[in-house]
Amino acid sequence: MNQEFSTLESRLGHQFHDQALLARALVHRSAGSEEGIADNETFEFLGDAVVGLAISNLLMSLFPELDEGDLSRRRAALVNGRQLASLSQDLGLGPWLKLGKGEETSGGREKQSILAAAYEAVLGAIFLDAGFETSQEAVKSHFGPRLEAAETLSEDPKSHLRELAQGLGRAVPVYATTAVSGPDHARHYEVEVSLEGRVLGQGQGPSLKVAEREAAGRAIGRLAGG
Repeated sequence: MNQEFSTLESRLGHQFHDQALLARALVHRSAGSEEGIADNETFEFLGDAVVGLAISNLLMSLFPELDEGDLSRRRAALVNGRQLASLSQDLGLGPWLKLGKGEETSGGREKQSILAAAYEAVLGAIFLDAGFETSQEAVKSHFGPRLEAAETLSEDPKSHLRELAQGLGRAVPVYATTAVSGPDHARHYEVEVSLEGRVLGQGQGPSLKVAEREAAGRAIGRLAGG
């Protein structure tokens, strides 16, 4: 075993059979292009799917009574740039990253997008090294109490929709009132939320706040699921 990665492997809870996979997972594209070596972008692509599936499966096991909408909101509250970057910091991935000179001097080791991508890349590497069950156990260990706290994290769907959109590099969601009916003392509102011109969710309720929250909740499921 290469002792270079032993400390990091201990934090990750996985000892790699092929440490070259872990080494590649830590190479940012800026370093890859400068040094002519393979970077972690394809591992990030794979890890994104691994993390999403693992969290979905874990949430279904923890909360079998929830419907698709509630599960989607909790998954979105957990699998986003802010949460993944936080996990990356908890695991101490930053100092292990291989960055190009530009990213190094501009504080790349602290950038949310780079840290979140690194976590996904590492999970992609674990999947390639040991398969899905091991990857899911790693995710379960890394997220820990965050899984149980997903209900609290998902209580404000509008905030989480905005964070999810920002994590994907998208514009700020736009809400529009499409209909108002009923007498003054019993109004009924219908709202839709769109992202870059695409309607992602509709909601309705006795106030704009309620209608917007419902629309955001439905949009989260669509956006988180791609």
